[in-house]
Amino acid sequence: MTATHPGHRPADEDRPPPVRIAYDAHTWKEISHLLLNFPLALVGFLYVMIALVVSGALTITVIGFPLLALSLMGARLMGRFERVRARALLGLRVEEPSRLPLHRADGVFGRMWMILKDSVAWRTALYDLVRLPWGILTFTVTLTSLFVLWPVLPFLARGMTNVDRALVRGLLSPSDELERRIAELESDRGVVVDTAAADLRRIERDLHDGAQARLVNLAMGLGLAKEKLLEGQADEHVAAMVEEAHGEVKLALQELRDLARGIHPAVLTDRGLDAALSAVASRCTVPVKVTAELASRPAAAIEGIAYFTVSELLQNISKHSGARSATVDVWRSDDRLLIQVWDDGRGGASPDAGSGMRGLAERLDAVDGLFVVDSPPGGPTTVTAELPWRDRAEDPHRA
Repeated sequence: MTATHPGHRPADEDRPPPVRIAYDAHTWKEISHLLLNFPLALVGFLYVMIALVVSGALTITVIGFPLLALSLMGARLMGRFERVRARALLGLRVEEPSRLPLHRADGVFGRMWMILKDSVAWRTALYDLVRLPWGILTFTVTLTSLFVLWPVLPFLARGMTNVDRALVRGLLSPSDELERRIAELESDRGVVVDTAAADLRRIERDLHDGAQARLVNLAMGLGLAKEKLLEGQADEHVAAMVEEAHGEVKLALQELRDLARGIHPAVLTDRGLDAALSAVASRCTVPVKVTAELASRPAAAIEGIAYFTVSELLQNISKHSGARSATVDVWRSDDRLLIQVWDDGRGGASPDAGSGMRGLAERLDAVDGLFVVDSPPGGPTTVTAELPWRDRAEDPHRA
């Protein structure tokens, strides 16, 4: 079973390789990190003592709080540099804290208050304060061991850099699970924007290549027929042109209906997920049994994502599975909407094999959903999708 959820990372992904007496590249990086500890710790300590302490003391005056806010912004930048250094030299994967949403603050004082209560900046200042004694110790031990205790220096370096890793994780990583969740949702927002832009380009392309082209042909045909009628040529040729134009109108209307169904089907709005999924299942080339056990309807956005997820999966079954039968089950479990699509085809499906399933996984992840594929070679294939359940808001304009 393959779960696609970018927010999760294996616990040992940033674990360093085993220590060896030989000085490999990783050991030299750790030694470089330890030698840089003292000068960088000294700079950080002086910055905190001069900028933060002085501006904090001046808060009894008018200029104190603005200076303290600027000093905290500088501390944030220093923390970013230390995280980059930890990633480059220690191989430590530390998520970047989310940016301060200053554009949401109300005026200058609102922005200043948001900076003053920024826990990331204050923890960076604490990191710079406590690191100076440790930086002096690691610099001295490492420099001395290069000449005196070089056979055991790799082991000493590993032990000291493990302390550095703990300090970085404890003081420079996102403050808590909420902060990490905010950073993850900001990344997911980019996926939503990209998906929306791709959908708009698809709609524009379908309109340009389909209905628009047919309407242009219709206008030209009717124009020619009008000219012939004005010339008094009411013959069979004009009747054929009108008949052809009538056919173009019907085709254009059908393409517009298909496009509207692809944007948001009317049956989904009017009758809900059960009826809409039954309609899309009837167009599948494989017999599909649909079971939807929902006592109420979810929010419109969740309902739409569920519909298009099943629609995409049934299209894949029609095109690629070679299945003889399929089932679609939809139900609610606590605060989650669960979807399971099964088929008895050849199997071997994977989110990494094509853009379709990968796009579905990204779309679900963007709304805090989950997409799991179980498709061994030879089949059967079971795809499970989870979406957060949100109740449908009542429309005050409806009776």
